[in-house]
Amino acid sequence: MPRGIVTGASRGLGLALGRALSERGWNLVVDARVPTPLEAAWAGVPGVVALPGDVSDPDHRRALVEAAGGSIDLLVNNASVLGPSPQPELDAYPPDVLRRVYEVNVIAPLALVQLALPHLARGGRVLNVTSDAAVEPYEGWGGYGSSKAALDQLTAILAAEHPELRVYAVDPGDMRTQLQQEAFPGEDISDRPPPEESVPGLLALIEGGPSSGRYRARDLVEVPA
Repeated sequence: MPRGIVTGASRGLGLALGRALSERGWNLVVDARVPTPLEAAWAGVPGVVALPGDVSDPDHRRALVEAAGGSIDLLVNNASVLGPSPQPELDAYPPDVLRRVYEVNVIAPLALVQLALPHLARGGRVLNVTSDAAVEPYEGWGGYGSSKAALDQLTAILAAEHPELRVYAVDPGDMRTQLQQEAFPGEDISDRPPPEESVPGLLALIEGGPSSGRYRARDLVEVPA
């Protein structure tokens, strides 16, 4: 059975993708910062090890790789933080908060890749979840967006340095998730699609043969008319 690690898997995209992979017979190690929802989401699911913890913690990252054991076929860096809610403009962005955003959204994914690399099977996949805020200058998105832009560049360079792997930055698009609600406090986001609608695009990268690169999830699958 293939083995993978999916971070940020207690809700939203991480949970939806993890469930889809589990249904396809994957053995998974999943994590999230808060133990209770993570354990509730994965209780009794065969082949899944749920490890609560913060991806910015080096000991937790090591525990994820050790729990995966042996050869790893997939690493999904999905865990991220938005920063302040509502989001401030850059001239008022607290530097200590920005450091935390970069620690979780940029440093932790790279550090986890570094630990996993010796165990990644040839042709293994690394999926780093990005955002359109990485390329579009939305007001108020300077912290989160710039962290995802940095993640995009790290992803591209990792792909160039490791041609034996498939390394992807994937933009799942707007989704009806807690992070999206935090980004738009007090607004009705019920018009956003559920994260499950982004999963087929991610599976196309995991199961298909696209070359390394940056993709939008909804461009990878046919949308019914």
